[in-house]
Amino acid sequence: MKKIKITKDFYGCYWPVENKKSDCAVMAMIGDDCEDYMAKCTVKWFHKNFGINVMTLSPAHKNYGHHNLPVERIGAAIDYMKKHGNKKFAIVGASTTGMFSLIAASYYPEITLTMALTPSDFVMEGFYRGKRDGYAEWPGEGESTASWQGEPLPYLPFAYRHPEYGKKLKEEAAEGGDMVAARKMFDESERLHPIREEEFIKIENIKGKLLLVGAEDDVLWDTARYIRRMKERLKTHPHECKVKYLIYEHATHFVFPESLIKTMLPVGEGLFVGLFKSGKEHKKECREARIDIDRNMRRAIRSWIAES
Repeated sequence: MKKIKITKDFYGCYWPVENKKSDCAVMAMIGDDCEDYMAKCTVKWFHKNFGINVMTLSPAHKNYGHHNLPVERIGAAIDYMKKHGNKKFAIVGASTTGMFSLIAASYYPEITLTMALTPSDFVMEGFYRGKRDGYAEWPGEGESTASWQGEPLPYLPFAYRHPEYGKKLKEEAAEGGDMVAARKMFDESERLHPIREEEFIKIENIKGKLLLVGAEDDVLWDTARYIRRMKERLKTHPHECKVKYLIYEHATHFVFPESLIKTMLPVGEGLFVGLFKSGKEHKKECREARIDIDRNMRRAIRSWIAES
């Protein structure tokens, strides 16, 4: 696959579809780095199934944290892709980047298809990843996950500080038999700091199509509740976007379409959800959910491409 790496104004890789001209592009934030294995598999999936250009984005080279990331980098990516002949723009993210996709789409009306997998409906506090005092992740101090015009966006602060933050995450994961878990921490964060209006993502500003995907058994955070809150918000806030809500009883935090999982893992696609206790106990239900997600994402993307 042809790749153009960009490090000025934003960090990303542009992957134009080969042997076909397209004026549609998707910004994909799947994986930890814009050119890691998951990112490349996502590019292959969009190229093969939809024949559209892809821009993969990440904070920086092997920087897996999210703290005061400028929302303007999405605008810079859109400007870059416009110069390469693109006229329609979509965005997709999962987990923290699912949240960032919603934030970005609320600021940039050029984005007319937003696919947020296991998102939150609020801006999270910023966090770092690496090695610190025996822990792989810790919260920022006074930092949001995202910034606008040089200022951190208002955010929900985590319930704990370092090193208690890392200790609580380890305990919660061990208690539930999961690879990672933070749902109790997020619930406690909301209890201590009820979310203020300025901390909610202004999803009513999103244009075009909006696809929200989550599962009841997500142990990272209560994304099903967050998606339902977004549904309620749109009942009272004027909006133009057409929304599809997909909430499954069993699908874990990895609500990827089945064919994308198979692109990443041609054999043993269940290994992803097997990292969570619910994924091990509900393999059949998780696979059925992934198949349905696949069907709905394909329908949304093809419909978006076909629209004038």
